[in-house]
Amino acid sequence: MKRIVKALAFVNSEPSFVEQPKVINGFLEVLVAVFGARGIHARATIGVATLLRAQAIELEVIVEVYD
Repeated sequence: MKRIVKALAFVNSEPSFVEQPKVINGFLEVLVAVFGARGIHARATIGVATLLRAQAIELEVIVEVYD
């Protein structure tokens, strides 16, 4: 893996909940801890009313790989 480009998280939450970024901060900190500078990435977090099978979060990670 060359680097992590972007992480996108969907957080299943109530309409009044506004702390979605805090929900995934731990995961994103692990990426940097494991991969160092290669783990630093752009990010986005979105609160949603429901996710498939009532999951708490859904993550999409875009990774650049070496040829």
